[in-house]
Amino acid sequence: MPVNKAKPLNNKTFDSIIIGSGVGGLAAAICLSRAGQKVLILEQHDVPGGWCHSFYLNGDRFTPGVHYVGLVGEGLSTSELYEGLGVANDMAFYRQNPDAFEHCWIGDERFDYPADFKTFENRLIQRFPHEKKNIIKYLKLVKNVGHQLGLIAKIKTVWQQITIPFRTKHMGKYSPFSLKRVIGWHIKDPLLQRVLNIQFGNHGLAPAKASFLMHAAIMHHYHHGGFYPMGGGGAIVKAMTNAIKMKDGIIKTSTSVKRILLENTGKIKKAIGVELTDGQQIFAKCIISNADPGITYQKLIGEEHLSTKLKKKLSKTKYSCTSLMLFITVGMDVTKAGIDSGNIWRMPNKDMDDLYADMQKKDLLEDEEFPGMFISCTTLKDPSSYDGKHHTIEAITYIDYDAFESFKGENIERSKAYLQFKEQIIAKFFVTLEKVIPGISNHVTQKELGTPLTNKYYINSTRGSVYGTEKSLKHIGPFAYKSKSEIENLYMCGASIVSHGVAGASYSGVQTAATILGCRQDDLIKPSDEQHLKVFEAEDDTNYPDWMTKKIDMKHSKLKAKKV
Repeated sequence: MPVNKAKPLNNKTFDSIIIGSGVGGLAAAICLSRAGQKVLILEQHDVPGGWCHSFYLNGDRFTPGVHYVGLVGEGLSTSELYEGLGVANDMAFYRQNPDAFEHCWIGDERFDYPADFKTFENRLIQRFPHEKKNIIKYLKLVKNVGHQLGLIAKIKTVWQQITIPFRTKHMGKYSPFSLKRVIGWHIKDPLLQRVLNIQFGNHGLAPAKASFLMHAAIMHHYHHGGFYPMGGGGAIVKAMTNAIKMKDGIIKTSTSVKRILLENTGKIKKAIGVELTDGQQIFAKCIISNADPGITYQKLIGEEHLSTKLKKKLSKTKYSCTSLMLFITVGMDVTKAGIDSGNIWRMPNKDMDDLYADMQKKDLLEDEEFPGMFISCTTLKDPSSYDGKHHTIEAITYIDYDAFESFKGENIERSKAYLQFKEQIIAKFFVTLEKVIPGISNHVTQKELGTPLTNKYYINSTRGSVYGTEKSLKHIGPFAYKSKSEIENLYMCGASIVSHGVAGASYSGVQTAATILGCRQDDLIKPSDEQHLKVFEAEDDTNYPDWMTKKIDMKHSKLKAKKV
């Protein structure tokens, strides 16, 4: 959705320039433009949204970075975010299967995550009665930590600052420890540990390296279940960009930033604007980078302008794993194979640290199957996108970026060797997919594979990383990169700052805007009686409003018309 794309901006001045249009940058733009700032967003891709953008293959929609969202519902933080930003009325979410929004396929073992946390606890106790006391204690800890993490951003008074150590005692006590260590202290059954750690794919790290706090925060984020936006991630982006346009913000797509312009005043370096790859220079009082730290500091700024301390931090910074994403359309009824709106996490029944090591092997064709896979059917998560016959499916596995080392010099015109390698990888995906949905290979109408090079090209992330910086103990909380940089008037937002994921990255943008405006997060996303985020059931259409029923009927009618 380019805005004023053709008009040159050379030597124009804005209040804030935002580099990158991921949801962090968009959230910051909404907050700043509502405060009266003149905002410009520059996006190197041809559509805004970063990981949240949607793309189409022959009319079928796919979203590479939005697979489900948590804490959607009245009084919950994701709903509060969108309502506070003034974009909730332009969105709708579907609740995934409340009895099984996560399906754990661990070897031959099966376990379903229900949306209700107490039901989840009872289901675990029923399956693992010998661990009853441990389950209750561990889930209570997870819930406490998740709640306490949410308190940090809501500090308002001096008294709250004084008492926060007491009100976040669980968070403080367990913050130095890995997921493997903490779950090992509480849970002894290996299978139960794997069931409880199944969502490790949402931070992309093995239990031995992952922060317990990060994993607990993710479990808490989904403790009311999983939700999917009607219209995919692109619907979130559209609502946010419309809000920015309403305040006269400008979004320019297909516009790459070559460097951030600096002004030296003695020992103080100050960001004053950006230079585009076409040579245009645009100036602003504040520059916000929605790119990761590597892109921001090492490419757009240059290490010669950085302090020794920051250069040392950058040299030690690790980035999250990258991914292979298979996007397919099939002309079959996948529900007959037991597929529903819940996600499937499929992996062998083995130690998860060993599993993660297997996933990071450099030779992607060494084994018959990928060791771990996330599989979901987007047309069941978003019924409005289903045409009555064709389902869209996304299958994902995590890999090491070095597995594509031999192709790193590839441009958009891919080599024959690269294309052949992709076909071999796709064939390997289908070995697993056949076991999940028997006969699926015979019903594929289209398929496309996204690789680490795809991630790097479209998202411009360091090493094709999917979550920004690695979510280990050394890269989160007090050790994460800050929204305010050491360079005056240069700020950051996104997955490497506050948190990753759709909600986490969005909140990072709000916090960055609050830093610039000299206020608190809650001042920028106040409750509004005029905003309400609509939520419908993906598995039950009995309460769909007329407009949604008509939308679905029209989708089915188009398919029937094609057949005539």
